[in-house]
Amino acid sequence: HVGLYGDNIIYTKGYSVSNGYQSDIYLYTKEDSEKLCYGASSYYVSKDGTSLLWLDDEQRLYRNAIGGKGEKEKGKGIVIMERNTMKYKVKQYLMFAGVSTVLFCAVVIVPFIYGLYLTFTSWDGVSKEKPFVGLANYISTFQDAAYWQALGRTLVYSVIAVILVNVVAFFLAYLLTSGIKGQNFFRAGFFIPNLIGGIVLGYVWKFVFNRAFVSLGKSLSVGALSTSWLATTNGAMACLIIVSVWQYAGYMMLIYVAGFMSVSKSLMEAAQIDGCTKTQATINVTIPLMRSSFVQCLFLTITRCFMVYDVNLSLTKGEPFNSSVMAAMHVYNQAFTYKNYGTGQAEALILFVVCAIVGVTQVYIGKKGEVAA
Repeated sequence: HVGLYGDNIIYTKGYSVSNGYQSDIYLYTKEDSEKLCYGASSYYVSKDGTSLLWLDDEQRLYRNAIGGKGEKEKGKGIVIMERNTMKYKVKQYLMFAGVSTVLFCAVVIVPFIYGLYLTFTSWDGVSKEKPFVGLANYISTFQDAAYWQALGRTLVYSVIAVILVNVVAFFLAYLLTSGIKGQNFFRAGFFIPNLIGGIVLGYVWKFVFNRAFVSLGKSLSVGALSTSWLATTNGAMACLIIVSVWQYAGYMMLIYVAGFMSVSKSLMEAAQIDGCTKTQATINVTIPLMRSSFVQCLFLTITRCFMVYDVNLSLTKGEPFNSSVMAAMHVYNQAFTYKNYGTGQAEALILFVVCAIVGVTQVYIGKKGEVAA
C-alpha cells in the first residue's frame, strides 16, 4: 500500500506471521527513508499527514509523528491506548456500566444482604432495636403450617398455570404465524393484557366473576355461573389460574412468534419434499429448533407464578377462609400485617431459594437438551 502525503510517501511492506498478517510502515522523503513502526496489523494516517496511528498484534494503539513533527520514538511509537490492561478494561466498564451497576447494587444487592441480616433478628419493622435471635426465625418458619400450606398451594397453582399459559401461547403463536389476515393486529391485541397492572387486572376480573358471569348465568339458567366462583375454595383457585393465563399468554406468545420466525422456511420445504406433512414438519423440525423459546417461556412463567402477589391481593385477598393465600401473600402478611418482620423475611428467603432451584433446574435441563439437539 502506498500513499502520498505532501512531499512524503507512506508505504508498507507486508509479511505473514503465526497469528495473521502484519506490515512494517515506512516514510520516504526526498533525502532518505525511515521505518516508522514494526509489526502493524492496521494503521491510519491523519488528514494533515502529520500523525500515524497504528495497532500492533496485541491491539495496542500507538501514535508516530510523520516527517519529524511532534513526539516520536522511531520503530515503536508512543502508546496512547492499550486495550489488554486491567486499567483500560475498568475504565471502559465504568464508562458504560458504572451507573447501572451502582443502581443494581443499591436496589438489589444491598437490600438482599440487609434482608438476610434481618432473618436473624426479631425486628417488628418499626422499632430501632433489632434483637438478635439466631436461627429462631428459621425454626419458626419450619413450624409454620400455614406457610407450607400456602407454598403447596402456590406449587399447584404454578404447575397448572405454567402448562396452560405455554399451551395457549404456543397455539396463538402458531396461528398468528400461519399467514392469516390481520395477524399483526391480533398479536397486539393478545399482548395488551400483559400491559395492565396486576392490581387493576384483579379488580376488573373480580367484577367479571362476581357480577357479569353471575348475571349471565341467572339469565341463561346456567347453574355453574349463577353463583360467584370466588365464593368457593376451588372456584377461587380456578379464577386465579384463568386470570394468570389471560395475562401472561400474550407475552409468551411473542416469544414463540419469534421462535417460529427464526426457523428457516427452507427447512420446512425440505421436510415436505422428503414426504412430511405440514404437521409432521412442525413436530419434527420446527419445535426442536424452537427449544430456546420454550426454555425462556417456561422460566418466565415459573418465576412469575411462584412470586404472584398483586392479582392474588386484588382478586381474592386470600378468601374464602384463607384458602387462596399464596406464598408471597403469606410472607407479606407475616411481615407487614402481623409485624413479624424477621420471620417474614426468613419465609421470603426460603421462597426465593425454592423458586431459584426450580428455575435454574428447568433452564439447565432445557439448555442441556438444546445443545444435544
